[in-house]
Amino acid sequence: MKLLYINACVRKESRTKILADYLVAKLNASNKEIHLPSLGLKPLNETDLHRRDQLIAAQDFSNPLFDLAKDFAAADTIVIAAPYWDLSFPTWLKLYIEHININNLVFKFSPQGEVIPLCHAQKLYYVTTKGGYNTDDFGFEYIKALAQNFYGIKNVHLIKAEGLDVYGTDITQQIALAQSDIDNLLDM
Repeated sequence: MKLLYINACVRKESRTKILADYLVAKLNASNKEIHLPSLGLKPLNETDLHRRDQLIAAQDFSNPLFDLAKDFAAADTIVIAAPYWDLSFPTWLKLYIEHININNLVFKFSPQGEVIPLCHAQKLYYVTTKGGYNTDDFGFEYIKALAQNFYGIKNVHLIKAEGLDVYGTDITQQIALAQSDIDNLLDM
């Protein structure tokens, strides 16, 4: 099994990374970890988009520009570690998505304009931690919509620990509860 571990955690002592590392260890598969903050990704500008469009039109995916997308499309299982920031996730993850959404590599369109997924992954795990509590998680919902509607990954799971910055919270206990959720999820 090819496991792709997409790490959008910025802090060295990230609680999200603790949970994601636990999940990756439990999945017990060889994996490739991509630490997004260390990649130095930048938003695509007009010149970048023009060059990328030319290469896509020529079906030339040998350029290193497409390496992230090729890794994503080839993975059997994907783990995304993304702390909950400002109702979503860190910018690094959005930049990554911008760089992997490659027509004819990650997905393509039928002559009728319908999306045809080209990814191999059967499962995607989205791991996050939150300082507080809330019912909306726009970051996860965005990733889930992309996974299911563009990438063809129907089996999408949210793993989270909440309330970690609330006064009096036993952080160790909350992390342990989320790890227990991981154990239960993988035992299914």
